[in-house]
Amino acid sequence: MALLEIRDLSKVYQRDAQRIPVFEGINLNIVAGEFLVLMGPSGSGKTTLLNLVAGLDEPTTGTIRVSGAEVTAMSRRDLAAWRSHHVGFIFQLYNLLPVLTAYQNIELPLLLTHLSKQDRREHVMTALEVVGLSDRADHYPRQLSGGQEQRVAIARAIVSDPTLILADEPTGDLDAQSAQDVLTLMQRLNDEYNKTILLVTHDQRAADRGHAIMHLDKGVLTG
Repeated sequence: MALLEIRDLSKVYQRDAQRIPVFEGINLNIVAGEFLVLMGPSGSGKTTLLNLVAGLDEPTTGTIRVSGAEVTAMSRRDLAAWRSHHVGFIFQLYNLLPVLTAYQNIELPLLLTHLSKQDRREHVMTALEVVGLSDRADHYPRQLSGGQEQRVAIARAIVSDPTLILADEPTGDLDAQSAQDVLTLMQRLNDEYNKTILLVTHDQRAADRGHAIMHLDKGVLTG
């Protein structure tokens, strides 16, 4: 059984009388523990697809199921609770809050759970250890390099032990060495922790880290 199951998914934007399709009839299965890479030109709908899987956007038609739960049928309130437990999102520009320390940024998703303060601390310190930043817990984003900021963002994505990690161009704003370090970390999350990853990238070096590559172009998804 697929961990992520997408059926007949379409996203169409309506601008006055104009119908603007992003993609139509997308079907995709991802099994648990898979590291799937999604490539395609700018504007092909890759980020839109990630947002739909995460429940951050609504499809025009079709269904998305993660571990049997139908994401596309949930209310906004249910989606927020579901997302906090099941989805870890990694962005190109980190999306860290500059007024919070690394520790506080990583803790943010846990504030939506019923974990005690001590349990939250254990989760955060474990995530920091996994990404190799145990000694940076009290540092603010401005005190970190770009690669370190992205590792904090990855720690935030994994702190709730999510079912699925979604990564949108996670190396797009990094120098070559920092990019390789981040990709090695993501590969380790997949190899050692059996994390299921859907990675969007333009970078062939990033794509080579995955188990399989699919291409989204002109609304068509091909393997």
